[in-house]
Amino acid sequence: MSGSVTYLLDFEKPLAALQEELERLKKLSEENKVPVTEELEAIKIKIKKTKREIYAHLTPWQKVKLARHPRRPYALDYIRGIFENFQELHGDRRFMDDQALIGGVAYLQQQPVMVLGQQKGRDLKENVRRNFGCPNPEGYRKALRLMQLAEQFSLPVVSFIDTPGAYPGIGSEERHIAEAIAVNLREMSALKTPVVAIVIGEGGSGGALGIGVADRVFVFENAYYSVISPEGCAAILWKDATKAPDAAAVLKMSAADLKQLGVIDGILKEPLGGAHTDPKACIKTVKNLLEEKIPILMRLPIETLLQQRYEKFRRMGVFEEA
Repeated sequence: MSGSVTYLLDFEKPLAALQEELERLKKLSEENKVPVTEELEAIKIKIKKTKREIYAHLTPWQKVKLARHPRRPYALDYIRGIFENFQELHGDRRFMDDQALIGGVAYLQQQPVMVLGQQKGRDLKENVRRNFGCPNPEGYRKALRLMQLAEQFSLPVVSFIDTPGAYPGIGSEERHIAEAIAVNLREMSALKTPVVAIVIGEGGSGGALGIGVADRVFVFENAYYSVISPEGCAAILWKDATKAPDAAAVLKMSAADLKQLGVIDGILKEPLGGAHTDPKACIKTVKNLLEEKIPILMRLPIETLLQQRYEKFRRMGVFEEA
């Protein structure tokens, strides 16, 4: 990760005001050589209390905002922090190399793995190159090519999900984005090698699910995983994109809701304030998780692995037969 641009969310303003007051008091004390130890300590206590109050009671929409935070660690941050000797592989062998979806071979300790991830940019130039983390059909076809390569060599697959959705542009539709995602869903469901998926930020629509059919799925506590973005849902149901906060609440897209509904296998804790406040801690959390889960999955017979994957997705959803 690079840079240290301050980015303030609306619900963090009370915290920012207290921090400014603390800095002002420190400066005043230094300039006038006046000790203000008690006052400084009182503000620090208030900052800690306010921080706990804010982040312990986040609404679903506030969590969406944290999931989209521009300083949040992205897929490449996790890949570089967790794995060794990452060798990126390019292209879908049909049309082009989609840089919104990256992948390649790496090592987790002594275990070779295939790593996939949706990658956003840190600035406008990189975001244009990465298409703001929205893959075209070629991205999903590249991902499938790499997953099939992993299957051939018995490599476990690790995918980092972080996209608002697949790219809905004319060219993407002409080259059959829906078909590319649908093929991935079908092929991943029968992939003869373990797959672990981690939602590190946004998990929007089929764009997320295109690399998300996995034996184990984990979501960071301030990430989201949803059939549609809150804005898209609001535009359809209310014909008003400003209803996005209401949509976020009813979509049950937060990690806690997903776990309760049985959509995911676990929630990954974030530092107080969000993943961007301590990326190294989040990277360590994922590394520990993968080092625990991958050996367990690798020991399962392939027939057992596929049966458990099938049953996992069959259990999702509630329905009645008339």
